Amino acid sequence: MQYIEDFLLYLCAERGYSQRTADTYGASLRDFRRFCMSLEGQPDWKHVDADVVRQWMSAEMQRGCTGRYVAKQLSALRSFYRYLLRMQRVQHDPVRLVKNPKVHLPLPTFLKDSEIDRLFDDVTYPEGFEGQRDRLVLLTFYHTGIRLSELRGLDVSDVDLMRGELKVTGKRNKQRIVPFGEELCSALKTYVELRAQMACADGALFVTLKGKRMTKVQVYGLVRHYLSLVTTQKKKSPHVLRHTFATAMLNHGADLEAIRDLLGHESIRTTEVYTHTTFADLKKEYERAHPRA
Repeated sequence: MQYIEDFLLYLCAERGYSQRTADTYGASLRDFRRFCMSLEGQPDWKHVDADVVRQWMSAEMQRGCTGRYVAKQLSALRSFYRYLLRMQRVQHDPVRLVKNPKVHLPLPTFLKDSEIDRLFDDVTYPEGFEGQRDRLVLLTFYHTGIRLSELRGLDVSDVDLMRGELKVTGKRNKQRIVPFGEELCSALKTYVELRAQMACADGALFVTLKGKRMTKVQVYGLVRHYLSLVTTQKKKSPHVLRHTFATAMLNHGADLEAIRDLLGHESIRTTEVYTHTTFADLKKEYERAHPRA
């Protein structure tokens, strides 16, 4: 058990992982430990082999876990054994020989161009500060593709209106520069001038009427409210606007590598899901339009 606790401390202290991520890893590792104990009592990490790992995966699948969930658990175990090898606490990595289960990624949900046009051209926003802020939140998600946590973390000092750039702090505190265009620049300028007239607790860019940084729940609720005015689809979250940004960029000729960098993805495989979305739409159009389809 001490090995697991040491590993979780290492993730936070040296790798910069969030406590939430460390807790998720810990839950997976403790689950694996309990499985090993059900087989042969207290597990000896040095003697765990690939067959035990595969039995654990099989047991997880049999109790209804998805391939995606089991793959995440396996990733935690894989990272754990790499750590044990580095610390010379084991001599072999049993996970090295184990392949991930097949994962069928769901296609991202995104807004149509007509829905985006209605969102920014037809929807009536409240007068004054709140209306300017609400529309800017939506514009920022759509123009930059940043995550909800990244938007909440933005400070006024992260905005460069002259260059048309945002300094975004993503997962594991990695920073990246995201460019933006004239529409967002104009909205940001107007909003920053209004915000300067308020008494704000810190340098947060997006704040409430009381000058406090907006919470996750507040941003999510704001997005859900306005998206419900323009679309009937079930998902109405900030991530829908992130998907909409990526799909629009790809459909208008952006390079996949560039989209990956803009989104802050570590792997190009994560970004490739948008090519599947585009192909799915293309197939629908083909079947609709081709006389012999």
